[in-house]
Amino acid sequence: MGTMRLSKPLVVSVSLLFFVALSGFAHGFVMTPRSLLNRLPQSSYYLTTKELWFDQTLDHYSPYFQVLAKKFGAAVVSLEHRYYGKSSPFKSHTTENLKYLSSKQALFDLAVFRQWYQVSLNLKRNRTGAENSWFVFGVSYSGALSAWFRLKFPHLTCGSLASSAVVLAVYNYTDYDKQVGESAGPECKAVLQEITELVDQSLETNKKELKKQFGAAELEIDGDFFYFLADAAVVAFQYGHPDALCTPLVEAKKAGVDLVAAYAKYVKEYFVGTFGVSVETYNQKHLKNTAVNEGSSDRLWWFQVCTEVAYFQVAPSNDTVRSSKIDTKYVSKYHAIYHLDLCKNVFGEGIYPEVDVTNIYYGGTNIAGQGIIFLVFLPFPHHEFSNAFTQQTEVFNSLIARMQKMRYSVLRCSYGAVNASCYCAQQHAYTIVLFVLQKYEFAGSKIIFTNGSQDPWRHASKQTSSPGMPSYIITCHNCGHGIDMRECPQSVSSIEGNAQSCSIPDAVNKVRHKMIEHIDLWLSECKGSGWHSIFPLSVKFSVHDEIYEAVQDSL
Repeated sequence: MGTMRLSKPLVVSVSLLFFVALSGFAHGFVMTPRSLLNRLPQSSYYLTTKELWFDQTLDHYSPYFQVLAKKFGAAVVSLEHRYYGKSSPFKSHTTENLKYLSSKQALFDLAVFRQWYQVSLNLKRNRTGAENSWFVFGVSYSGALSAWFRLKFPHLTCGSLASSAVVLAVYNYTDYDKQVGESAGPECKAVLQEITELVDQSLETNKKELKKQFGAAELEIDGDFFYFLADAAVVAFQYGHPDALCTPLVEAKKAGVDLVAAYAKYVKEYFVGTFGVSVETYNQKHLKNTAVNEGSSDRLWWFQVCTEVAYFQVAPSNDTVRSSKIDTKYVSKYHAIYHLDLCKNVFGEGIYPEVDVTNIYYGGTNIAGQGIIFLVFLPFPHHEFSNAFTQQTEVFNSLIARMQKMRYSVLRCSYGAVNASCYCAQQHAYTIVLFVLQKYEFAGSKIIFTNGSQDPWRHASKQTSSPGMPSYIITCHNCGHGIDMRECPQSVSSIEGNAQSCSIPDAVNKVRHKMIEHIDLWLSECKGSGWHSIFPLSVKFSVHDEIYEAVQDSL
């Protein structure tokens, strides 16, 4: 299936801990600094001092990984997603050749890589069977991969951080546009809606000149043009730059300036110029190109959209910011016909996003531990049991507390009115106590979810906490996509991930502090054993032995 390339910073000292930074798609360059390579001593302490590099789109690169790695003394490795960059198994990206491109395959790549890397490290250090602790990170799609990796391969990682993780596949993603309007605020939203209406009208009478005005004459399909204009506004809120969009447009409205011209200026100077988006990205002719080159990632991502996750950003039925032309042009109960036409035009017949299958496989926002339920019958001699409960309830309280520390939830256990936590029954010379226990130390636990309040993608992420999966919403005026792992506004100018440019720096720092607490706890539970089973212990024993010892200690 071809080779997978490693990322920076593989050139790091051997560590007891590895942070795996997952990458979403692959274009642009992030190179290991040559000055760092020149300073590395010629020592077997390093797995390699060879310069290795990978392609990575900058808006999904998170320098805060380095801050966390430094704090925990971890090495950071990253794997290029199959098909993207130079990790393509075929010489062309025909639809037939893309059959192995999926999130499921990418997760298996990571699992195999993790094992290969561990074995390679052991050989380098002349060790046998040693296991380091691993922790997985990701932002956006790679954030979803991070959560899914912990879900599907819990024995290979101590936990994961899923920043702005789009774990819910959505067919008609109307919440995306609703969040854009909410993030814009009433004044800016009204201006954007007026611009949309003016563009819709102008397209009917002066299509060619209008597209030329926005520098998008190549977008012959009107739906492509509408998507381009919608995304131009979206990035301002998604990536923490709301004022770059709203300030000039609101001022233009107050000054009576041509709003379409003002928006065209923003699109060309900021969206295309400063932000660096290519108009070609929205051209279906470009997406149909099967050549393997630097522009391949656009086609590859759309294939995943058209087969797995959809995320079709369509206009809501009312109060929309983006144009509803895409929907009204094709009257259908399926609503997202433009997107389905794109999938068919670009990839051919039979390509359809299996959203339900994806959500069934991963759980969507209901991603959860497969916790194990144990029915445990404990016999107590009548006299010991009676004495314990006539005098005090400390015995069961102590036992329950110990089990909760071991991450058991005592679901049912009662003895009269003494304690509402267990069932008891007398039989022969013993009182039988039935514990119904549940333990969440399995797939789906130990995942941190974080989202920015202004990010339209947060509605495809997990926004509420559940056992073993804390979730945090970072709220501020410019808190966008992956804000916990980057600056506000987001840039790569400071590898320290300084949050001071966020409108409420404390909001970011508080969540970062919580992240560190969770990571620290979960890594300590791994104890460097490398066996991340349901028991965070280096010595393995049966659940019955574990509960029995807890009972004996309590008594």
